[in-house]
Amino acid sequence: MKKPQSKKFYYLGSRLPLIEGIEKISGSSKYTADLHFEGMLYARLLLSPYASAKIISINKTEAEKIDGVISVITSKDLIISNTMASRNSALLAHDEVLFFGQPVAAIIAKNAYSAEDGLEKIVIEYEPKEAVIDMNSAVLDKTKTIWPKGIPKLDSDISDSHSVVKSKSGKSSERINNVYASEKYQRGNLEKGLSAADIIVEHEYSILRIHQTYMEPHAVVAVPDPFRRNLTIYTGTQGQFLIRNEISKILGLEKDKVRIIPMTMGGGFGAKYGIYDSLAGALALTVKKTIQLIISRSEDFQSTTPSPETNIFLKTGATNAGVLTALEAKISVDSGVFGFPLASLFVSLIGGYYKIENTSIECKEINTNKPQVGAYRAPAAPQITFALESNIDELAQNLEIDPLEFRLMNAVDSGDLMGNNKPWPHHGLKNCLETLKQHPMWVNRSKKQNEGIGIAIGGWPSFMGPASAICRIDSDGKVRIHVGSVDISGVNSSFVLVAAEELSISPDQIEIIQGDTLTGPFAPNSGGSQITYSVAGAVSDSAREVRTKLLKLASDHFEASVEDLEISKGCISVKGVPSQGASFAELAEIAQTKNGGPGPLMGQGNTSQEINAPGFTVHMAKIAIDPDTGIVKPIEYLAVHDVGFALNPTMVEGQIHGGVGQGIGIGLHESMDYDSEGHLMRSSFMDYDFPKADNLPNVTTVMIHNPSPTGPYGVRGIGEPPIIPGGAVIANAIRDATGIRFEELPIRSENLWQKLNSSKQI
Repeated sequence: MKKPQSKKFYYLGSRLPLIEGIEKISGSSKYTADLHFEGMLYARLLLSPYASAKIISINKTEAEKIDGVISVITSKDLIISNTMASRNSALLAHDEVLFFGQPVAAIIAKNAYSAEDGLEKIVIEYEPKEAVIDMNSAVLDKTKTIWPKGIPKLDSDISDSHSVVKSKSGKSSERINNVYASEKYQRGNLEKGLSAADIIVEHEYSILRIHQTYMEPHAVVAVPDPFRRNLTIYTGTQGQFLIRNEISKILGLEKDKVRIIPMTMGGGFGAKYGIYDSLAGALALTVKKTIQLIISRSEDFQSTTPSPETNIFLKTGATNAGVLTALEAKISVDSGVFGFPLASLFVSLIGGYYKIENTSIECKEINTNKPQVGAYRAPAAPQITFALESNIDELAQNLEIDPLEFRLMNAVDSGDLMGNNKPWPHHGLKNCLETLKQHPMWVNRSKKQNEGIGIAIGGWPSFMGPASAICRIDSDGKVRIHVGSVDISGVNSSFVLVAAEELSISPDQIEIIQGDTLTGPFAPNSGGSQITYSVAGAVSDSAREVRTKLLKLASDHFEASVEDLEISKGCISVKGVPSQGASFAELAEIAQTKNGGPGPLMGQGNTSQEINAPGFTVHMAKIAIDPDTGIVKPIEYLAVHDVGFALNPTMVEGQIHGGVGQGIGIGLHESMDYDSEGHLMRSSFMDYDFPKADNLPNVTTVMIHNPSPTGPYGVRGIGEPPIIPGGAVIANAIRDATGIRFEELPIRSENLWQKLNSSKQI
């Protein structure tokens, strides 16, 4: 692939607004909830009020008397009998409920109002059982074992969609109560490394569960074909091919019987992977009618897949000269009632930011009676970064070494080992640190009383997957690019620049066609920072194939050699005679009508990357603290990112700004708190705190163009890295301002106020 330093691009690297921006701000974009089909019925769900209970009886009688109610569906009424082995396959509870918020019954009605009224009339008798809520208690021998025979198995790859770093070793054979999976990696000699250290820092860190807080709650429309037993699902999803495969397995349908049509999506961040799609499909197949299932904000909070609560014991050692000698990490992850593999990421990242010869890293994934966790933008990375970068800051301070210099001294290079003892591919961590070192915000940093400055690094391996794309030129002069990827972050606004560059045509003349699982070329899911890296090459190859055909057609038309032709602004002409050129539209018309010619202008591109392109970043924040209230206000923020090559800087900056906001949310605002019985304490935007516009700082972004060796045009993933350092940066800035090291996120104003008044350090 071409690299940015080998050619001056005409379109790539320029700023193009979001191509569907007008549709979104004008309200004309169609979301799943906007769909309506003739005869469509409305489904609403009754969720469990218990974290663990036996279902004694379900009385539907009064509910089914409500005008407009068609039926009340329980698991016994579904025509699908499936294995409940994951959140997606937990359609309706069978004989017991396993987490607060688990769907128990569905009401089907002619309208949403009747469905809501009917829900209130369903009477369910429960027998509450002991619930395992705290993951620290879950591993004790005396605690109830949630899955005595192990979690049931479902032949599915949905859990690999966003979060798994493959490893050939490291699995732990130790059996511990309610630990469904664990990994342990070592290198060198930990005791030797600790003995060589002149200073050792150890803390126990924790981050509570965090919801993805997308604006659009889950919504699905399922359309059955009772004669062919086909099922069409309209949904906002991050991976249409992935959830097609998942639904086919859960519902026992052949893949060709399931069609996923992705809709405009109001945010996902790792959570829109079919949580309710199989249930909607099962309901539609049961009643043989089109079903619309929309869940409320509260139901979304209670029943979907947030990021996990995480506890990290971390011990690090360094010499007086500033050389890191040892790292010991013991990580516990509350995975909820089912399994969602994250251990590989936790292990790989916590041991992968710095060169440390002696490490011991263990991660346990623990079952509790809470909803299964899932991916939230850069899963595992914000948690380990908070712990690791807090320890690194403490070491630098105790050694009286500049915190940035300390990181530069120990930062990994390309080829150095991650925590799983596999080498990093080419990356630019030190580029980011060197850039920050020279930036005016760092060079000229200063602070007043009650202010603090913090820095932290963050890294993401970035994923990849095979992809294809189709390019065609029509007689209307439009270039149409067919993709199967789902645009959740403006990536299509970069793909049009790729095609424009390869075809020398204005981006305004290019249209992206979003295909579904029946009509679209294959693409990986939109998660893990992989879509641009995986699909841009396929778009580029398809456009170049069409360019070759276009030039050959023009060569015959002008009776000139291809070498004597030039393309400019959507026209082809003989060099030196631009006034006698032919437009793409004219040539496409010839191709579509000339017998014996080349046929319609169409090309296909296929790519499958072998090596990923990690994305690293370093963030700096300046905060101010009100000592009377404990309120922390970020006042300056700098985000330096190795982006490889920014195809569309506007979209890249948008990703960075959004990630910074979410990182600040992790640091200061967001958590999902459960009581001792497993009830979620905050389940709406009224009581779940997250950053607002008035408490976010202006963000200065610096994009480093450090081309990946294998990515198209040198691109790297940018979706995940911006969120990673935020919590750590805020914690380090508060430590700088107050001398107080917080070991738990979020750092809420009341907690800071209490510590300030007890320590009298401001």
